[in-house]
Amino acid sequence: MAERGTGVWWYRGFFVVIAVAIIFLQLLPLHPGPGQVPGPDILLLIALSWTVVNPSLVPVWLVAAVFLVADLLLMRPLGLWTLLAVIACEFVHSRRPALKNANFVVEWLSMAGVIAAMTVVQFVVLSLFAVPQPTFGLTVIRLIFTVLSYPLVVILAGRAIGLTKPRGDSDSLGAR
Repeated sequence: MAERGTGVWWYRGFFVVIAVAIIFLQLLPLHPGPGQVPGPDILLLIALSWTVVNPSLVPVWLVAAVFLVADLLLMRPLGLWTLLAVIACEFVHSRRPALKNANFVVEWLSMAGVIAAMTVVQFVVLSLFAVPQPTFGLTVIRLIFTVLSYPLVVILAGRAIGLTKPRGDSDSLGAR
């Protein structure tokens, strides 16, 4: 039992380390300038993919804390993307029994729908309050790149470090 708890905290710490690295890379002035193509939201993809595998690895408080820090450091509207990420992770958590036995294409399409809903809600809310934001075209491009990056993130950030989608009643760390 203690070994399972240690494993969960190890994965949570690893999630925080990955989040810090992603935020640090986004803060670096590596952008080529105007006309750049927006990249995928890797942090969101990791949170969603780990929630599908085992929701206890990325609890709601950890998702909220990491995304709130990201909002602060990346100077996004404070709390909006955090709220959407928390709602998305909880939605995926509630649909986990159906996703647990589904094939990867169904999981990918489900995540695409969740990410698309998040993007549309964010665009509408920011538009209602007249907050400066990228054009709708750039927002759609970012959405497309984020959805297309999901399989790669699942392989690299989850399955490569030993997280596998459980079958039956046990979670990925063996608990029933």
